[in-house]
Amino acid sequence: MSADALYFPFSEPPAPGELLEVAPGVHWLRMPLPFALDHINLWLLEDGEGWTLVDSGIGTDQVKSLWKALLDGPLAGRPLRRILVTHFHPDHVGLAGWLSRLTGADVWMSEGEYALAQWLHGTSGEARSERQRAFFSRHGLDAEAAAKQVSGGNVYRARVPEFPDHYLKLSDGDALTINGHRWRVVVGRGHSPEHACFYCEELDLLIAGDQVLPSISPNISVTFLNADADPLSDYLDSLQAFYTLPNSVRVLPAHGRVFHGLHLRLAALKAHHDERLQRLLAACKEPKSGVEAMKVLFDRRFGTHELFFAIGESVAHLHHLREKGLVTRQEDAEGVTRFLSNVS
Repeated sequence: MSADALYFPFSEPPAPGELLEVAPGVHWLRMPLPFALDHINLWLLEDGEGWTLVDSGIGTDQVKSLWKALLDGPLAGRPLRRILVTHFHPDHVGLAGWLSRLTGADVWMSEGEYALAQWLHGTSGEARSERQRAFFSRHGLDAEAAAKQVSGGNVYRARVPEFPDHYLKLSDGDALTINGHRWRVVVGRGHSPEHACFYCEELDLLIAGDQVLPSISPNISVTFLNADADPLSDYLDSLQAFYTLPNSVRVLPAHGRVFHGLHLRLAALKAHHDERLQRLLAACKEPKSGVEAMKVLFDRRFGTHELFFAIGESVAHLHHLREKGLVTRQEDAEGVTRFLSNVS
């Protein structure tokens, strides 16, 4: 493998609903998403006479149909025993409850991810709407655009139609035996509160979820749920745990292709955020709101769905600069928060 490039051992991903074996007993399954990022990778692990699944896909009729075909076809005769969920986002946990009810498989999640998912699933959209609207307005989004970010219904529940009413807890450092192999839980933070990844030393595999992706940076956002948080610090700090894994490891990400070159990718992710922070700090010689920072960090326009993440990520970078003491926060007469550089 070149020292300055990742290596992708498979030229093409599997077609939606089909399996591709990427290591002995470990199968790549790709499911569609109704977004610009149009797919998620799931992982089916042979487990004795059954299967263990990592992540479940989003709760759409299309993905349910693909799952029914799998359960009646390639997976028939070998029960689904466990569903391991990396984190709370709907493309990962969306059908975990539905599959659990259908198959009897236990759902495993970290405590922080389960608690947040349970809250989002159970809380009415109306109860969150004003907080969302206030958050986007505070960071400089005009009233019309802020209103488009607010839904009267529970969008999360629409994408996670059945939520598991119980779970088995995953914690950092836990070990799971799957098909005779030991898989260790490695928790990452920043993209979500307590993101579970799974490392098998014997197979030299890392199921990385969204924590380490091959070609895009995982979204690191401030939202109305964590309005004063610094998730970028959490993310950059948590990447250090992955440097302890061997560079030879084959990385199985939630989006994009299977790859080799973990340490190179970790360095690239850190460099990516460092460059954006420097660019934003230079721009903050004039006060910048979250929306204004977004225009510094991203050279394109966003649809309604993507705008939610772009503003959240921009605010996360501003909060990180503030946490480092490089900018101060101020509020104008209209209640818009802006950040001004302290650096001469």
